[in-house]
Amino acid sequence: MSDNAVRTRLESVAGYLPSEETRLGYLFWLSRPRFWLYLGGPVIVGATFAADSVAELFSPIAVLLLAYFTVPANVFLYGVNDAFDADIDEANPKKDEQEVRYRDDIWVVIAVAMSGALGGMFIFLLPSAGTQALALWFLLAIEYSAPPLRFKTMPLLDSISNGLYILPGVIAFTAVAGELPPILAIVAGWLWTMGMHTFSAIPDIEPDREAGIRTTATVLGKRRTYYYCAACWLAAAAAFSQVHVLFGALLLLYPVLVFGIAFSGIDVDDAYWWYPAINTLIGMTMTMGGLWVLLFGYGG
Repeated sequence: MSDNAVRTRLESVAGYLPSEETRLGYLFWLSRPRFWLYLGGPVIVGATFAADSVAELFSPIAVLLLAYFTVPANVFLYGVNDAFDADIDEANPKKDEQEVRYRDDIWVVIAVAMSGALGGMFIFLLPSAGTQALALWFLLAIEYSAPPLRFKTMPLLDSISNGLYILPGVIAFTAVAGELPPILAIVAGWLWTMGMHTFSAIPDIEPDREAGIRTTATVLGKRRTYYYCAACWLAAAAAFSQVHVLFGALLLLYPVLVFGIAFSGIDVDDAYWWYPAINTLIGMTMTMGGLWVLLFGYGG
């Protein structure tokens, strides 16, 4: 199916979704529905591998974490991001094509703040390790975009700070199992997010340079950023293979894809939008493996 055909279908579906002209519709699009599973998906994976029974998998805390990190957490994360990037985003064409521009409305500010406060309530429900992971998530979610740290303007730290996307999985694992997941699994997930973040920054290289923003991608340039992403993903695959060889094999898809994009005529601006589906497929495969073990007790 051609890119134009895909866009036509997405536009037809969008006709049934809330309009960004309404406050509720604006918050819906602000939350980046294409990326909801970037935070919600790790919760599913983390809870699946932490659970010793189906009842634990569907425990109230696991369900609440999934609900929070699927929508409210995205409203908070991207609301903070867009508020502090409003001026920069004026020069970014992606905001016209795929995302909404920030609306300086008091009701939007209140909704974003309440979304953050809602997540803060989990400190009363999580074990100590989960509370610490949650606090780290909030720190990175805010300081990625907001002063005084504003990690997104610090080359390499912008990449490292995006480990925030794996933290919901860590939080969910600790909530169900009462302890942290294997350290190598956290390291592998963190490396994966570093590669994913920097790859997603490639389409923003020129707008960021025009705005005077320095990122890992603007410093490396397009070609070397491809190599950086491949290195992160290869390291993630190596780390994951120490947890389970099949996890490492799955992660090898990412460096294969990035080299394919780098040495072909594929426009990275288009390829970038494939990744929600690719990431969902990889996460679903991992989850199915965990469910197989949970239900049938066979780990290979």
